[in-house]
Amino acid sequence: MNLHELNTQARAGRIDELNLIAIEGGDYLLEARSHGHAHALTDARGTRLKVHSVEQAHLLLEGLPQMPMHLVHWSVQDEMCGMASVVEEDLKVPLSSRSAR
Repeated sequence: MNLHELNTQARAGRIDELNLIAIEGGDYLLEARSHGHAHALTDARGTRLKVHSVEQAHLLLEGLPQMPMHLVHWSVQDEMCGMASVVEEDLKVPLSSRSAR
């Protein structure tokens, strides 16, 4: 899903939330969720959008309708050797208004 499609879907009320997913190296990927399905946000070439900060994500999404947005850190429990098979939830923190001004 590119930003134009996101804008169209959000204006139609079809986007449940946006997730800013922390990845290795301090970058973030953007994901839109609609009716329980995740849609990676992409640029005009179809490459996944990667941002370097929460502020950069806010700037990228400027002008889009307001919708719930979360910062997501995946659980590291499943990647660690020797950890018990305990179900761990990802850390999902709501972000306040997209405007940092």
